[in-house]
Amino acid sequence: MDLFSGNDKKSVETLPLAARMRPRSLDDFTGQEHILGADKLLRRLIESDKISSVVLYGPPGCGKTTLALIISDRTKSYFERINAASNNVADMRKIIDQAKRRESIDGRRTILLIDEIHRFNKAQQDVLMPDVEAGNPVLIGTTTHNPFFYVNAALLSRSQVFEFKKLSDEDIVKILKLTLANKERGLGKIPVDIDKDALDHLAKVSEGDARRALSALEIGTLTTPAGKDKKIHFTMKVAEESIQKKAVVYDKDEDGHYDTISAFIKSMRGSDPDAVLYWLAKMIYAGEDPRFIARRIVICAAEDVGNADPQALVVANAALQVSEFVGMP
Repeated sequence: MDLFSGNDKKSVETLPLAARMRPRSLDDFTGQEHILGADKLLRRLIESDKISSVVLYGPPGCGKTTLALIISDRTKSYFERINAASNNVADMRKIIDQAKRRESIDGRRTILLIDEIHRFNKAQQDVLMPDVEAGNPVLIGTTTHNPFFYVNAALLSRSQVFEFKKLSDEDIVKILKLTLANKERGLGKIPVDIDKDALDHLAKVSEGDARRALSALEIGTLTTPAGKDKKIHFTMKVAEESIQKKAVVYDKDEDGHYDTISAFIKSMRGSDPDAVLYWLAKMIYAGEDPRFIARRIVICAAEDVGNADPQALVVANAALQVSEFVGMP
């Protein structure tokens, strides 16, 4: 309680939409069914308040920090949060000392959330090891980097590692629809009529990042004037401007897909490198699986080039293997 507690509601309303719409419970959490689905280990640990030290890693905007904050609401333990980009070893030592005193006084453990734990170097991470091994504080580390390269092996051996996956387009669409309907924290009080193709475009271009999709939705909604019917019409044009990426006429399993790959193959057969690069760039930009493109090149090298240049198949097959094994740069 402080002199300014009366302004809490106002301060929440000024937060970015993505911060306001953070899920507050596991039931509200979207995605990550492989670790948070019914009867999954991480969910059982959270619901029983038996969470041990964990490292959560995955791409931005997929819910790592949000899950840590949900844990903070459910646990009876004291919760501390720092960011490795802005805090240092002195801050960590202070929290660890307080955790020890707190446990000796009332028996409460402390959960320490370290955002971007990969930013701490090996020596800084070593400071945590004795106390994490003793179970106080309990560590929750979040990172967008592979922890097996950026986090001490000794610290990892004292923690459980959970990988977060990129949110699917369906997950993003679900989050956007919930936001448009939520009158308390979302945009439910604003009359928004959003086109399906605009919604799909935001989901696709955000590439699994819910924060990016929500930011684009917020920008588009707040900057688009209402029409004569007093509704904000969120069209494809608004979506393109809000997320700063144009839509490409391309689909995964309909005419756009087959017309484009057909043009790509015909351009190879016609020995037109400029046209080949054009259609190739369109498919990559639109999100086509690089392995699908590589397979078509292998087929062309085998069937159309053939013995005219036997090395073409060797090179094309090598490219296919690299795209399968390494992926895109």
